[in-house]
Amino acid sequence: MSKSQFALEDLPVPMVYATHRIIRQVNSAFASLFGYLPEELTDRSFKILYPGVDDFVMVGDLWRTNFSGGRTYTDERIMAHRDGTRFWCRARGKSMISSDPFARAVYCFDPVPRPVDVDRQALTPRQNQILTLVAQGKTNAEIAIELGLSPRSVETHRYRMTRQLGLKNTAELVGWFVTTGQGSP
Repeated sequence: MSKSQFALEDLPVPMVYATHRIIRQVNSAFASLFGYLPEELTDRSFKILYPGVDDFVMVGDLWRTNFSGGRTYTDERIMAHRDGTRFWCRARGKSMISSDPFARAVYCFDPVPRPVDVDRQALTPRQNQILTLVAQGKTNAEIAIELGLSPRSVETHRYRMTRQLGLKNTAELVGWFVTTGQGSP
């Protein structure tokens, strides 16, 4: 390898290469983020890095919808460390095959300094997903397209979250999100 090229291991950010959601190669930064050695993740399903199977399936459906056509896609979600602790993570991915987004893809994961608190755990994974998108300033219509829901379903989720958390409106909901997220939506 020439001096102008980098191997995955040389990159200082948590990176992973996967085929069909099976981890094929990771760097030490990625493995360390989740509490593993790189060789412990090789040829394993991404499923082991999620809090539950439902989270794994939901994120797969979301990415399948938004990741096709060779697009880069980014989202934020709760992931699981090897010891069972949960943490917020921003994932960015790029498919190498536009017709089959999971066939060959590279992902970068960054931890987000947002606590996984009791109130947030009381929300469903879908509510957490919608709340993250609301805090990013997306409209009900944009969220609906991204998640494959109707705008009315998104509106209903927002209403339920607001009531569940004892808040009055979306502005307070976003304020709560930012406050519990240590200022980073």
